[in-house]
Amino acid sequence: MQLDLNLLTALDALLEEGSVAGAAARLHVTAPAMSRSLGRIRRTTGDQILVRTGRTMTPTPYAIAVRQQVHELLHQVEGVLAPSREIDLATLERTFTLRWHDSLIALSGPALLAAVRGQAPGVRLRFVAETSGDTPELRRGEVDLEANSNRPGAPDIRAEHVGESSLVIVVRRGHPLTRVRTLTAKRYADAEHINVSRRGNLGNALDTALAGLGVSRRVVATVPTEAAALEFARGSDLLVSVPEATARPAVADTGLAVLPLPLELPLAPVYLSWHQRYDTDHAHAWLRGLARTALARCEAP
Repeated sequence: MQLDLNLLTALDALLEEGSVAGAAARLHVTAPAMSRSLGRIRRTTGDQILVRTGRTMTPTPYAIAVRQQVHELLHQVEGVLAPSREIDLATLERTFTLRWHDSLIALSGPALLAAVRGQAPGVRLRFVAETSGDTPELRRGEVDLEANSNRPGAPDIRAEHVGESSLVIVVRRGHPLTRVRTLTAKRYADAEHINVSRRGNLGNALDTALAGLGVSRRVVATVPTEAAALEFARGSDLLVSVPEATARPAVADTGLAVLPLPLELPLAPVYLSWHQRYDTDHAHAWLRGLARTALARCEAP
């Protein structure tokens, strides 16, 4: 049986107003038109819905039993066919999953969480670690927002450039290189290094740049996160080269110092990525705006 959703609207008005004339006025139709709708509803449901008692009409037991259900169904249908263009942040309850590079979580995560809690206390953020390779969680809807240096190439993934940062060297306080007047590329390469790579790579763009100068560095270890690499540097003479955005909060702690990188390298970009299904999701767009502001802190001063 094919159902006419207009009958649901008419039934809701009839049950709310308790009369054909009242329902007609509410929906801005004529009384005969509403009377015809009531006739169709009676034939569809097999119930009189409203029966005359003197000069008024009284709902049947069936009509009383389904009144609230009809109202809720109509509200759901309207939400599907005519979604709201506004969101009530004060009552919004939702959990967003964010897969960000660990340095971006450390630098921008607290600011994002504070902004979210200040506007929408019912929203929760679920930060998850990056994986060792490209994964389809964005496409499957398991991750809402990604933030890292990689620009996705898939046509259904949106990517927005939100910041960039230059690389610097982080060493322990008192490291021999902190006492040299000019740090050259050769002095930098001759030191021992620890590399940051979630895939376990021992080399990166730094090695390509050094090779162009005729020198090479010795990477003695690789770790998956910058936080771990900084701990290695804190207790040894190892050098770790990280984005300046990561170094700034790290050296606020005792035991670390920042040195300029003696190489000309392109700035490290930061991209915010999401699946196109969320383009018109207003809660998601709100979160993207807050994330964009928080990630702007990644840019070097």
